[in-house]
Amino acid sequence: MMVLMIVMMYFMIFRPQQQRAKELAARIAALKVGDEVITNSGMHGVVASIKDLTVMIKVADNVKIEFDKVAVAAVVAKEA
Repeated sequence: MMVLMIVMMYFMIFRPQQQRAKELAARIAALKVGDEVITNSGMHGVVASIKDLTVMIKVADNVKIEFDKVAVAAVVAKEA
């Protein structure tokens, strides 16, 4: 019975969380200049430049802020 509960926890909690983490890591690795992003703090902006560990995000005219890549929470899909 205990083994069944552990297996259920794995498939209902741990596995989906690992999949979301892998998807986010893939999106961060695929970032390119011009992508619209949202940071963990809720800041919206456009990627201005990319370095090894950081990304420069343009949030307004003449305002660019440098964030760690792991601070990017989502990449916003561009509308057609």
